[in-house]
Amino acid sequence: MTDIDGNAVAAEIRSGVADCVETLQAEGVDPALATVLMSDDPASETYVSMKQNDCEEVGMRGIHVDVDNDAPAEELYDTIDDLNADDGVHGILVQMPVVDHVDTRRVLRSVNPAKDVDGFHPENVGRLVAGNPRFKPCTPHGIQRLLASADVDPEGKEAVVVGRSDIVGKPMANLLFGRGEGGNATTTVCHSRTDDLASHTRRADIVVAAAGIPEFITADMVSEGATVIDVGINRIERDGESTLVGDVDYDEVHEKAGAITPVPGGVGPMTRAMLLYNTVKAASEQHGVEIELP
Repeated sequence: MTDIDGNAVAAEIRSGVADCVETLQAEGVDPALATVLMSDDPASETYVSMKQNDCEEVGMRGIHVDVDNDAPAEELYDTIDDLNADDGVHGILVQMPVVDHVDTRRVLRSVNPAKDVDGFHPENVGRLVAGNPRFKPCTPHGIQRLLASADVDPEGKEAVVVGRSDIVGKPMANLLFGRGEGGNATTTVCHSRTDDLASHTRRADIVVAAAGIPEFITADMVSEGATVIDVGINRIERDGESTLVGDVDYDEVHEKAGAITPVPGGVGPMTRAMLLYNTVKAASEQHGVEIELP
Protein backbone atom coordinates (compact mmCIF):
# COMPACT_ATOMS: atom_id res chain seq x y z
CA MET A 1 0.00 0.00 0.00
CA THR A 2 1.21 3.50 -0.89
CA ASP A 3 -0.01 6.73 0.67
CA ILE A 4 -0.39 9.43 -1.98
CA ASP A 5 1.13 12.51 -0.38
CA GLY A 6 -1.04 15.47 -1.33
CA ASN A 7 1.11 17.87 0.68
CA ALA A 8 4.21 17.01 -1.35
CA VAL A 9 2.48 17.23 -4.75
CA ALA A 10 0.78 20.50 -3.77
CA ALA A 11 4.13 21.97 -2.70
CA GLU A 12 5.57 21.22 -6.15
CA ILE A 13 2.63 22.93 -7.83
CA ARG A 14 2.84 25.97 -5.55
CA SER A 15 6.55 26.26 -6.38
CA GLY A 16 5.71 26.23 -10.08
CA VAL A 17 2.96 28.79 -9.55
CA ALA A 18 5.45 31.06 -7.74
CA ASP A 19 7.66 30.91 -10.84
CA CYS A 20 4.66 31.86 -12.98
CA VAL A 21 3.92 34.80 -10.69
CA GLU A 22 7.49 36.07 -11.19
CA THR A 23 7.18 35.72 -14.97
CA LEU A 24 3.92 37.65 -15.00
CA GLN A 25 5.23 40.38 -12.71
CA ALA A 26 8.27 40.81 -14.95
CA GLU A 27 5.80 41.58 -17.74
CA GLY A 28 3.92 44.11 -15.60
CA VAL A 29 1.10 41.81 -14.53
CA ASP A 30 0.54 41.39 -10.78
CA PRO A 31 -1.73 38.33 -10.49
CA ALA A 32 -4.50 38.75 -7.93
CA LEU A 33 -7.14 36.49 -6.43
CA ALA A 34 -10.20 38.03 -4.79
CA THR A 35 -12.10 36.05 -2.18
CA VAL A 36 -15.60 37.09 -1.12
CA LEU A 37 -17.31 35.92 2.06
CA MET A 38 -20.96 36.42 3.01
CA SER A 39 -21.29 33.92 5.83
CA ASP A 40 -20.46 33.51 9.51
CA ASP A 41 -19.63 29.83 9.09
CA PRO A 42 -16.34 29.28 11.00
CA ALA A 43 -15.14 26.70 8.48
CA SER A 44 -15.69 29.14 5.60
CA GLU A 45 -13.79 31.84 7.45
CA THR A 46 -10.91 29.40 7.95
CA TYR A 47 -10.90 28.35 4.28
CA VAL A 48 -10.78 31.95 3.10
CA SER A 49 -7.93 32.76 5.48
CA MET A 50 -5.98 29.75 4.22
CA LYS A 51 -6.48 30.78 0.60
CA GLN A 52 -5.26 34.29 1.33
CA ASN A 53 -2.18 32.85 3.07
CA ASP A 54 -1.57 30.63 0.02
CA CYS A 55 -1.56 33.73 -2.19
CA GLU A 56 1.03 35.39 0.02
CA GLU A 57 3.20 32.26 -0.03
CA VAL A 58 3.51 32.26 -3.85
CA GLY A 59 3.89 36.04 -4.15
CA MET A 60 0.38 36.58 -5.53
CA ARG A 61 -1.79 39.49 -4.46
CA GLY A 62 -4.72 38.41 -2.31
CA ILE A 63 -7.80 40.61 -1.95
CA HIS A 64 -10.56 39.79 0.50
CA VAL A 65 -14.04 41.30 0.72
CA ASP A 66 -16.45 40.63 3.58
CA VAL A 67 -20.12 41.27 2.86
CA ASP A 68 -22.32 41.66 5.93
CA ASN A 69 -24.59 38.66 6.44
CA ASP A 70 -27.63 40.88 6.95
CA ALA A 71 -26.99 43.00 3.86
CA PRO A 72 -29.38 42.68 0.90
CA ALA A 73 -28.38 40.07 -1.66
CA GLU A 74 -27.82 42.89 -4.16
CA GLU A 75 -24.80 44.02 -2.14
CA LEU A 76 -23.09 40.70 -2.88
CA TYR A 77 -24.03 40.85 -6.56
CA ASP A 78 -22.73 44.44 -6.76
CA THR A 79 -19.47 43.38 -5.09
CA ILE A 80 -18.99 40.70 -7.73
CA ASP A 81 -19.75 43.21 -10.49
CA ASP A 82 -17.09 45.56 -9.11
CA LEU A 83 -14.50 42.77 -9.06
CA ASN A 84 -15.47 41.73 -12.59
CA ALA A 85 -14.81 45.28 -13.78
CA ASP A 86 -11.44 45.56 -12.00
CA ASP A 87 -8.65 44.71 -14.46
CA GLY A 88 -6.30 44.21 -11.51
CA VAL A 89 -8.34 41.23 -10.30
CA HIS A 90 -7.74 38.04 -12.27
CA GLY A 91 -9.57 35.41 -10.24
CA ILE A 92 -12.74 35.63 -8.15
CA LEU A 93 -13.84 33.06 -5.59
CA VAL A 94 -17.10 33.47 -3.69
CA GLN A 95 -16.85 31.17 -0.67
CA MET A 96 -19.79 28.81 -0.40
CA PRO A 97 -22.22 28.42 1.23
CA VAL A 98 -23.60 31.96 1.23
CA VAL A 99 -26.42 33.09 3.50
CA ASP A 100 -29.92 31.77 2.82
CA HIS A 101 -31.41 34.92 1.28
CA VAL A 102 -28.84 34.89 -1.55
CA ASP A 103 -29.50 32.97 -4.78
CA THR A 104 -26.47 30.68 -5.11
CA ARG A 105 -27.09 30.06 -8.81
CA ARG A 106 -27.20 33.78 -9.48
CA VAL A 107 -23.90 34.16 -7.64
CA LEU A 108 -22.27 31.53 -9.87
CA ARG A 109 -23.70 33.19 -13.00
CA SER A 110 -22.53 36.63 -11.87
CA VAL A 111 -18.80 35.90 -11.87
CA ASN A 112 -17.08 36.72 -15.16
CA PRO A 113 -16.31 33.29 -16.71
CA ALA A 114 -12.76 34.46 -17.49
CA LYS A 115 -12.23 35.11 -13.75
CA ASP A 116 -14.19 32.09 -12.52
CA VAL A 117 -11.18 30.20 -11.13
CA ASP A 118 -13.48 27.72 -9.37
CA GLY A 119 -14.85 26.66 -12.77
CA PHE A 120 -18.50 26.78 -11.66
CA HIS A 121 -19.98 29.35 -14.05
CA PRO A 122 -22.45 27.62 -16.42
CA GLU A 123 -20.27 28.57 -19.40
CA ASN A 124 -17.22 26.94 -17.82
CA VAL A 125 -19.22 23.87 -16.83
CA GLY A 126 -20.39 23.57 -20.43
CA ARG A 127 -16.85 23.87 -21.74
CA LEU A 128 -15.72 21.12 -19.37
CA VAL A 129 -18.51 18.81 -20.50
CA ALA A 130 -17.69 19.60 -24.14
CA GLY A 131 -14.06 18.59 -23.53
CA ASN A 132 -12.61 22.08 -23.88
CA PRO A 133 -12.27 23.41 -20.33
CA ARG A 134 -11.15 26.94 -19.59
CA PHE A 135 -10.54 26.07 -15.93
CA LYS A 136 -10.79 22.58 -14.51
CA PRO A 137 -12.54 22.69 -11.11
CA CYS A 138 -9.88 22.66 -8.42
CA THR A 139 -10.63 19.43 -6.56
CA PRO A 140 -11.12 17.16 -9.61
CA HIS A 141 -8.07 18.67 -11.30
CA GLY A 142 -6.07 18.12 -8.12
CA ILE A 143 -7.17 14.48 -8.09
CA GLN A 144 -5.97 14.07 -11.67
CA ARG A 145 -2.58 15.37 -10.60
CA LEU A 146 -2.48 13.03 -7.59
CA LEU A 147 -3.21 10.04 -9.82
CA ALA A 148 -0.41 11.10 -12.16
CA SER A 149 1.98 11.49 -9.22
CA ALA A 150 1.26 7.88 -8.23
CA ASP A 151 1.80 6.69 -11.83
CA VAL A 152 -1.87 5.74 -12.10
CA ASP A 153 -3.06 6.26 -15.67
CA PRO A 154 -6.88 6.06 -15.89
CA GLU A 155 -6.81 5.13 -19.59
CA GLY A 156 -8.66 1.86 -20.14
CA LYS A 157 -9.34 1.38 -16.43
CA GLU A 158 -12.63 1.09 -14.55
CA ALA A 159 -13.26 4.18 -12.42
CA VAL A 160 -16.12 4.67 -9.97
CA VAL A 161 -16.99 8.09 -8.57
CA VAL A 162 -19.12 7.89 -5.43
CA GLY A 163 -20.92 11.22 -5.23
CA ARG A 164 -22.72 13.42 -7.75
CA SER A 165 -22.12 16.96 -6.51
CA ASP A 166 -21.60 19.83 -8.94
CA ILE A 167 -18.30 20.61 -7.19
CA VAL A 168 -16.62 17.20 -7.27
CA GLY A 169 -18.64 14.22 -8.49
CA LYS A 170 -19.92 15.47 -11.83
CA PRO A 171 -16.76 17.26 -13.02
CA MET A 172 -14.59 14.38 -11.75
CA ALA A 173 -16.53 11.93 -13.89
CA ASN A 174 -16.19 14.19 -16.92
CA LEU A 175 -12.42 14.41 -16.48
CA LEU A 176 -12.00 10.67 -15.96
CA PHE A 177 -13.97 9.58 -19.03
CA GLY A 178 -12.93 12.54 -21.17
CA ARG A 179 -10.38 12.26 -23.94
CA GLY A 180 -6.76 13.12 -23.30
CA GLU A 181 -4.18 12.81 -20.56
CA GLY A 182 -5.65 11.81 -17.21
CA GLY A 183 -8.85 10.52 -18.82
CA ASN A 184 -10.12 7.74 -21.09
CA ALA A 185 -11.41 5.65 -18.18
CA THR A 186 -14.66 3.73 -18.26
CA THR A 187 -16.44 5.72 -15.58
CA THR A 188 -19.48 5.00 -13.39
CA VAL A 189 -21.09 7.61 -11.15
CA CYS A 190 -22.70 6.22 -7.99
CA HIS A 191 -24.14 7.85 -4.88
CA SER A 192 -25.64 7.09 -1.48
CA ARG A 193 -28.85 5.75 -3.08
CA THR A 194 -27.18 3.41 -5.54
CA ASP A 195 -28.44 -0.15 -5.10
CA ASP A 196 -25.66 -2.57 -4.15
CA LEU A 197 -23.00 0.13 -4.28
CA ALA A 198 -20.29 -2.36 -3.36
CA SER A 199 -20.85 -4.32 -6.56
CA HIS A 200 -19.76 -1.22 -8.48
CA THR A 201 -16.85 -0.15 -6.30
CA ARG A 202 -15.40 -3.68 -6.09
CA ARG A 203 -14.89 -3.85 -9.83
CA ALA A 204 -13.14 -0.46 -9.97
CA ASP A 205 -9.44 0.09 -10.51
CA ILE A 206 -9.94 3.67 -9.25
CA VAL A 207 -12.45 4.70 -6.59
CA VAL A 208 -13.09 8.38 -5.89
CA ALA A 209 -15.08 8.74 -2.66
CA ALA A 210 -16.93 12.05 -2.54
CA ALA A 211 -20.28 11.30 -0.90
CA GLY A 212 -19.77 13.40 2.23
CA ILE A 213 -20.50 10.43 4.53
CA PRO A 214 -17.90 9.57 7.18
CA GLU A 215 -16.04 6.29 6.53
CA PHE A 216 -18.66 5.23 3.99
CA ILE A 217 -16.28 3.15 1.87
CA THR A 218 -15.11 0.06 3.75
CA ALA A 219 -12.56 -2.63 2.90
CA ASP A 220 -15.18 -5.09 1.61
CA MET A 221 -16.18 -2.50 -1.00
CA VAL A 222 -12.72 -2.21 -2.57
CA SER A 223 -10.80 -4.62 -4.76
CA GLU A 224 -7.26 -5.70 -3.89
CA GLY A 225 -4.75 -3.19 -5.26
CA ALA A 226 -7.28 -0.50 -6.22
CA THR A 227 -6.37 3.19 -6.12
CA VAL A 228 -8.63 4.98 -3.61
CA ILE A 229 -9.01 8.76 -3.59
CA ASP A 230 -10.76 10.12 -0.49
CA VAL A 231 -12.33 13.55 -0.99
CA GLY A 232 -14.28 13.61 2.28
CA ILE A 233 -13.48 15.83 5.23
CA ASN A 234 -15.80 14.99 8.11
CA ARG A 235 -15.50 15.93 11.76
CA ILE A 236 -16.76 13.22 14.11
CA GLU A 237 -16.59 12.38 17.80
CA ARG A 238 -14.50 9.30 18.58
CA ASP A 239 -13.48 8.14 22.04
CA GLY A 240 -14.70 11.42 23.44
CA GLU A 241 -12.56 13.50 21.09
CA SER A 242 -13.28 15.42 17.89
CA THR A 243 -11.37 14.03 14.92
CA LEU A 244 -11.22 14.41 11.13
CA VAL A 245 -12.03 11.42 8.93
CA GLY A 246 -12.67 10.97 5.25
CA ASP A 247 -15.38 9.16 3.31
CA VAL A 248 -13.14 6.06 3.40
CA ASP A 249 -12.46 3.87 6.41
CA TYR A 250 -8.74 4.47 6.09
CA ASP A 251 -7.56 1.98 8.72
CA GLU A 252 -9.38 -0.84 6.93
CA VAL A 253 -8.95 0.15 3.32
CA HIS A 254 -5.26 1.11 3.37
CA GLU A 255 -4.37 -2.54 4.02
CA LYS A 256 -6.08 -3.54 0.79
CA ALA A 257 -5.59 -0.61 -1.58
CA GLY A 258 -2.62 -0.29 -3.89
CA ALA A 259 -2.58 3.47 -3.29
CA ILE A 260 -4.73 5.73 -1.12
CA THR A 261 -4.98 9.37 -0.10
CA PRO A 262 -5.02 10.07 3.65
CA VAL A 263 -7.28 12.57 5.41
CA PRO A 264 -5.94 15.10 6.11
CA GLY A 265 -2.96 15.53 3.79
CA GLY A 266 -4.39 14.08 0.61
CA VAL A 267 -6.89 15.87 -1.63
CA GLY A 268 -7.31 19.01 0.53
CA PRO A 269 -3.91 20.62 -0.16
CA MET A 270 -4.36 19.93 -3.87
CA THR A 271 -7.65 21.83 -4.04
CA ARG A 272 -5.93 24.95 -2.73
CA ALA A 273 -2.90 24.50 -5.00
CA MET A 274 -5.06 24.17 -8.10
CA LEU A 275 -6.89 27.39 -7.19
CA LEU A 276 -3.55 29.21 -7.38
CA TYR A 277 -2.82 27.39 -10.66
CA ASN A 278 -6.12 28.56 -12.15
CA THR A 279 -5.50 32.13 -11.01
CA VAL A 280 -2.11 32.47 -12.73
CA LYS A 281 -3.61 30.80 -15.79
CA ALA A 282 -6.40 33.39 -15.76
CA ALA A 283 -3.92 36.28 -15.41
CA SER A 284 -1.85 34.88 -18.27
CA GLU A 285 -4.83 34.59 -20.60
CA GLN A 286 -6.35 37.96 -19.67
CA HIS A 287 -3.09 39.80 -20.42
CA GLY A 288 -1.69 37.62 -23.22
CA VAL A 289 1.49 36.74 -21.32
CA GLU A 290 2.84 33.25 -21.90
CA ILE A 291 3.77 31.23 -18.80
CA GLU A 292 4.90 27.67 -18.21
CA LEU A 293 2.20 26.20 -16.00
CA PRO A 294 3.43 23.59 -13.50
